Amino acid sequence: MSSSYTIDDLRTDVAEGRIDTVLACQVDMQGRLMGKRFQAEYFVESAWKETHSCNYLIATDMEMETVSGYKATSWEKGYGDYTMKPDLATLRRIPWLEGTALVLCDMLDHHTHEEVAHSPRAILKKQVKRLEDLGMKAYMASELEFFLFDQTYESAQASGYRNLKLASAYNEDYHIFQTTKEEEVMRAIRTGLQGAGIPVENSKGEASAGQEEINVRYADALAMADRHAIIKNGCKEIAWSKGKAITFLAKWNYNAAGSSSHIHQSLWSLEEKPLFFDHTGKYGMSPLMHNYVAGLLAHASEITYFLAPYINSYKRFMAGTFAPTKAIWSKDNRTAGYRLCGEETKGIRIECRVGGSDLNPYLAFAALLAAGIDGIENKLELEAPFVGDAYGGKGVREIPRTLRAATTEMTESAMLRKAFGDEVIDHYTRAAEWEQEEYDRRITDWEVARGFERA
Repeated sequence: MSSSYTIDDLRTDVAEGRIDTVLACQVDMQGRLMGKRFQAEYFVESAWKETHSCNYLIATDMEMETVSGYKATSWEKGYGDYTMKPDLATLRRIPWLEGTALVLCDMLDHHTHEEVAHSPRAILKKQVKRLEDLGMKAYMASELEFFLFDQTYESAQASGYRNLKLASAYNEDYHIFQTTKEEEVMRAIRTGLQGAGIPVENSKGEASAGQEEINVRYADALAMADRHAIIKNGCKEIAWSKGKAITFLAKWNYNAAGSSSHIHQSLWSLEEKPLFFDHTGKYGMSPLMHNYVAGLLAHASEITYFLAPYINSYKRFMAGTFAPTKAIWSKDNRTAGYRLCGEETKGIRIECRVGGSDLNPYLAFAALLAAGIDGIENKLELEAPFVGDAYGGKGVREIPRTLRAATTEMTESAMLRKAFGDEVIDHYTRAAEWEQEEYDRRITDWEVARGFERA
């Protein structure tokens, strides 16, 4: 799905003085926008064709460390360039930044000009192509939750992230009066995203003090992942511009709810026929949907890393918090990891509730599609839906409890290695290992407070 804003529109805006800056962005392993700010005249003259960036950008951690152990790039290899190839279908104005447009780029090998296999966008595009070869396409929508703070990023950092001031003092789930008090920020987010070509449906208060949710219209898988990455960056920029701070950390505080990124998914024919819907099937589910959901469940543990990529991600999986602990499916049941929505309608879909707001959308979408495609290709049988409170379910499939466990499942997954390639899985295994290594050698406030005197 392309943006309605074209390179010719940009040239007109540049010539008439409305746009003076173009952000050329790639998406890193953490799902963040990385790139350059181009003088707009230079971009429309030549940089719209390609530019370059250091290849370490798809081999760093959250802190931008040059992590050892990657095959793709290293100090020994000299940290050379990748080519950034703007995808002009993603070109758009950015209303919350004065005189600014943005375009997302694919990452190409500097010498062969082939897509870099472990770049997030390329990983998703590969699974989209697999679906196209089967005569199908995926529509997806990701719901993003986050916490809003009545202070700046700078003051939060200066305080050591202690005694933070939330935008609300109480649970504001669907709460109109409380969200009215936050409307300066949330209206700017909604109207800003809408102006950037991202169709917004709504925002709402979520199930904890200071927690928000933003919902945008579904799109094909790649377009939705692009939207997701721009939404996260835009929310932060808009909040910052108003002296506020936002976090997409999956679990920022023990006493607060976690923040999720629920992912709705359905398959359609290339001619726009809904392939998950069968009015004769139970709940309106087609045999194809049975196979797809069976694939999600069969490979649920293997794909968890791509839904929960950090140590902190696993702190979110707590019973009674609307974050799932069991990788089972159920009919319109928010205690399950996978929820059937829109039954008996052509909008029938499966909602994955496992992912947190810290996920990389390209990697998460690709992992879900790979699991679902495997279910289709192998005609996997779907187990019966779970009924009741899944938190108390006995003898049912559980979500891996730690990053270490999820890493092992990913690394040993024959399905993922076939779908993504060995080098891609090895690359993200190294990312997961480094995250674990960094955490294992750190001393937390909890350890010191607990044991300083009593140990």
